[in-house]
Amino acid sequence: MDIDINATETVDTIVNNIWVQRLFWSCVVILVCILLYFIISRIIASREKKRSKIFSNKKSKTYLKMLRSVTGYVLMAVAVLAILQIFGIDTSSMLTGIGIIGIIVGFAVQDALKDIIKGFDILSDDYYNVGDIVKYGENTGKILSVGLKTTKMQDIMTGNIVSVSNRNIDQVEVVSGDIYLTIPLPYDLPVKKAEEILRTATAKIRRQDDVKSAEMYGLTSLGDSAMNYLIGVTTDPSLKLRIRRKALHTIVTTLEEDKIHIPYPQLDIHNKK
Repeated sequence: MDIDINATETVDTIVNNIWVQRLFWSCVVILVCILLYFIISRIIASREKKRSKIFSNKKSKTYLKMLRSVTGYVLMAVAVLAILQIFGIDTSSMLTGIGIIGIIVGFAVQDALKDIIKGFDILSDDYYNVGDIVKYGENTGKILSVGLKTTKMQDIMTGNIVSVSNRNIDQVEVVSGDIYLTIPLPYDLPVKKAEEILRTATAKIRRQDDVKSAEMYGLTSLGDSAMNYLIGVTTDPSLKLRIRRKALHTIVTTLEEDKIHIPYPQLDIHNKK
């Protein structure tokens, strides 16, 4: 009987302990924030999936991914403030002093602040959107997500995930789907014949899969050993390398069918006696 009484008193002591209560409510706050983040993320994911079925809107996808990132930071801040309040720390006075502390912290985390500011600039000024193909340094890849601090892209050559700090957006180039091919042809080939052959090659390229358009622009320059013609091809930016290879192969085989050889660079040497 004494054991039961002591056990009951121990349980009551633990339950009534202020630190235990604070830890309990802190865990409740954390779980509620995690649950809210999970629910909001599911709603965002369903909206994103619904939009992708109806129509492709890169800007909408970018906003939704940014919203998910912002939601995580906001809920994290709410959880921290709520837990501080539970432990008896006056958060109102803390918020009053944020102005002074912010100046001090700003110098320490100025790069992070630049990333966040640039993250909003990416959206407002439409630098790029999720799904765009961009080039950053030696990497060319597809934008996977735009967060508050970083942009993630997947390199189309290696499949590697590359993180780019948002403050470096001035170093990011959005890749278009246009391909321009310069075709050198010999001077002894009549212009009319050259353009006829290249129109045939352009028509073959136009019929290839994943090619949106192809156009022969004609003679563009006179080189040292060849006349240079230009062909333009448009495709999805992520397919540029493959389409470029196929287009060049088509052009060369078409020239071979007419027994036209691409001229080699020539160098004339004159000896003075």
